[in-house]
Amino acid sequence: MCQRKLVPTRVTYNTLVDGYCKVGEFEKVSALRERMKRDKVEVSLVMFNSLLGGFCKAKRMEEAKSICKEMEALGFDPDGFTYSMLFDGYSKCGDGEGVMALYEELSGRGFRINSYTCSILLNALCKEGKVEIAEEIVGKEIENGLVPDKVMFNTIVSGYCRTGDLNKAILAIQQMENHGLAPNCITFNTLIDKFCELGEMEKAEEWVKRMLEKGVSPNVKTNNTLIDGYGRMGHFDKCFQILEEMENSGMKPNVVSYGSLINWLCKDCKLLEAEIVLKDMENRGVLPNAQIYNMLIDGSCTMGRIKDAFKFFDEMVKREMGPTLVTFNALINGLCKKGRVMEAEDMLPQITSSGLNPDVITYNSLISGYSSLGSSQKCLELYENMKKLGIKPSLRTYHPLLSGCIREGIVAVEKLFNEMLQINLVPDLLVYNALIHCYAEHGDVQKALVLHSEMVDQGICPDKMTYNSLIFGHLREGKLSEVKELVNDMKVKGLIPKADTYNILVKGYCNLKDFGGAYIWYREMFENGFIPSFCIYNELTNGLKQEGKLKEAQILCSEISIVGKDAWTNEDQSAVAKM
Repeated sequence: MCQRKLVPTRVTYNTLVDGYCKVGEFEKVSALRERMKRDKVEVSLVMFNSLLGGFCKAKRMEEAKSICKEMEALGFDPDGFTYSMLFDGYSKCGDGEGVMALYEELSGRGFRINSYTCSILLNALCKEGKVEIAEEIVGKEIENGLVPDKVMFNTIVSGYCRTGDLNKAILAIQQMENHGLAPNCITFNTLIDKFCELGEMEKAEEWVKRMLEKGVSPNVKTNNTLIDGYGRMGHFDKCFQILEEMENSGMKPNVVSYGSLINWLCKDCKLLEAEIVLKDMENRGVLPNAQIYNMLIDGSCTMGRIKDAFKFFDEMVKREMGPTLVTFNALINGLCKKGRVMEAEDMLPQITSSGLNPDVITYNSLISGYSSLGSSQKCLELYENMKKLGIKPSLRTYHPLLSGCIREGIVAVEKLFNEMLQINLVPDLLVYNALIHCYAEHGDVQKALVLHSEMVDQGICPDKMTYNSLIFGHLREGKLSEVKELVNDMKVKGLIPKADTYNILVKGYCNLKDFGGAYIWYREMFENGFIPSFCIYNELTNGLKQEGKLKEAQILCSEISIVGKDAWTNEDQSAVAKM
């Protein structure tokens, strides 16, 4: 333009500013505005709205408010569209107070919002869970002359469904009808979706009938919602029935219809049925997308069928359907659970070569895999790598990291724990259990007890793992009365000791050379349907014999020879037979 000696007009600047605002390049916007001043081009309401839209989209509300003040200073009256953007901006920031403050400011000025602005305001409040306030505003605005529309009432219905207050959602539909507005497909689908989410399929079906009675035909989304609901409940026959009814009525199921069914079949470990649905959808001309392949890959990995998972992965690649990060994470997690951690780690370059970046889920799977193999140094290496990449660890990072690094010693574990606290992660049961086990393992029972008290004070109930660690620690110190108290406390809390707890007790007493006490715990163990591991059985039997308790040793051998066959290896059984 400049080379041809053409002068940029207000329209030119409006177009450029609008474009830069949409992509968030505000420095270039500022440069353009300075150039406008030099060229003496006046700002228009259109440009101000572009600036507002850009700042609100970028969640830069202070700058958006400054634009509003500048508008007013230049004599521009903000309109309904202007305020709609501000309400939407506050909503994006999760600032419910900002939404209400703006509304009260407008009410104070006597500004009457239109139905579009009102819908944006209601949506912002409902997202914050302030549905009752939103409903009050609707009533107030109607009194002030606003003519309500379906969008406003659908927003209220959606808000109540989101908070789980279905009775008020139904009342909102009645209010809608009282104002002469007929509920539409969106209204009914919102309510049906919530009933399906809650597993209340009978009520969902009731509302499908009401929908038909009101002359509103269920659409593909309605049926997809029902398929998802029945799939969630494991009622797959009903899902197939709905698909058939859709076809018979001339309503073609889409990728979401089949995807919902495949998703729940995979979660229910029905991979064969999921593959049949996949082939059926393809035969009907509906092509699977990346999400459906991800479901099949994840389902295969969950069942440990890694070969099948890679078969689906290869299909994706052949169809030139780019694998997503979810795809790679599912495969990495599946490989790690199978102990094939090196293969899993070898997939990291594939992620980056696909234009993706590994995330916290990727690293959590790898750390968990190496932790299960006892490779604490590798866990720490991966932990440092993820931090260097700017990936913030989560609690799921620290669960395998803390438990895997116990052998590194108390100092290493405490360092990890402190780093966890520094990034504002709140310890949960698994974190406390790892720490308590670490202190018990390294002989610092007092610190283990302090942590136990701390977790109880935080409202976290100890589980069997917590008690096992405390019992183990007290046994190492020979504090047998405290051990008995812990076992009794377990039982009072409804945590019935099982084989792992009894093995700790019997082994602990054997280590203290109190074979009589160990035998007493064995008796309780056996009477509750559990038997000790072969090594502990062997140690207890030999100890009883050394103490001259031959009768007890004979009873032990006799009982184990009868019930121990299924629990031990053939070599173990042969050793028992020779005793």
